[in-house]
Amino acid sequence: MAEPLLQVRDLTTRFRTDGGIVTAVDSVSFDVAAGETVAIVGESGSGKSVTALSILRLIPNPPGKIERGEVIFDGVDLLKLDDVGIRAIRGDKIAMIFQEPMSSLNPALTIGKQIGEPINLHRKAPWTVAIDKAKELLGRVRIPDAAARVGAWPHQFSGGMRQRAMIAMALACQPKLIVADEPTTALDVTVQAQILDLLKSQAREAGSALILITHDLGVVARYADRVVVMYGGRIVETAPARILYKFPRHPYTQGLMASIPRLDGDTRQRLVPIEGQPPNLAQLPLGCAFAARCRMATQRCHDERPPLEAVGENHLKACFLDARADAHA
Repeated sequence: MAEPLLQVRDLTTRFRTDGGIVTAVDSVSFDVAAGETVAIVGESGSGKSVTALSILRLIPNPPGKIERGEVIFDGVDLLKLDDVGIRAIRGDKIAMIFQEPMSSLNPALTIGKQIGEPINLHRKAPWTVAIDKAKELLGRVRIPDAAARVGAWPHQFSGGMRQRAMIAMALACQPKLIVADEPTTALDVTVQAQILDLLKSQAREAGSALILITHDLGVVARYADRVVVMYGGRIVETAPARILYKFPRHPYTQGLMASIPRLDGDTRQRLVPIEGQPPNLAQLPLGCAFAARCRMATQRCHDERPPLEAVGENHLKACFLDARADAHA
């Protein structure tokens, strides 16, 4: 069996804040195979975006620090590379698409220059070649009149067009892995679907693996091959997407499923919110981070941290309980 393209092992990232040391990512481990789309899901503060930034070593230090772990990409531990080594990876073999394209794009550079920059930097292509490639990429991401738009400025693009430009930039060097952090947050629903369809199709065409950071389970159902569910900085469940939707085994995953409307079932079914508040990451409990909000928690759940254990083929959960899929019905 081939080695995974990406292996994250025991990744832990903390931030020093006025309120104490915040453990944003706590002993996280998962794999991404070549060409696979893995969604990392969870509510705000679950650690999913910090996980993405940690993979590419984009955590601001101070206040943040990757305390321990391994991020093995294509056989190389990214956490052991020097600054020159990691910069050679970013934008070339691994590309990232951020939440808000307007703050990610440089307002003082044309769209074409920004798309062409990684080609010029990593492929040593002359600028004339890089700009021609930028035109081609803008056409691939369905920007109308791409040849003319290559000279446009970011403020002249709509939100959807800016995100398309970010996808073009990510594809510039045909990366093996694309990390997309909530790539449609600021867009309306119709444009969101267009952007995600485009991202998935372009990643498939390029043969790139994709890590999709999202809180939207509808997105996960449509685009992901496998799902990693995070809560309180920890992975609580991971499984192939089709299995997770049919047989969620962690109470938090079940709560997420019960709190969203379904289009394929009884529309009269009442949505069930997850009661309580997310944990304080500066004061994580000794046991399960979800125990205080879990209807089925026992004393053991409060006292011990459950390990991530197999409950089926490629299906892991961190829960002491035998939480069957109908537990929240």
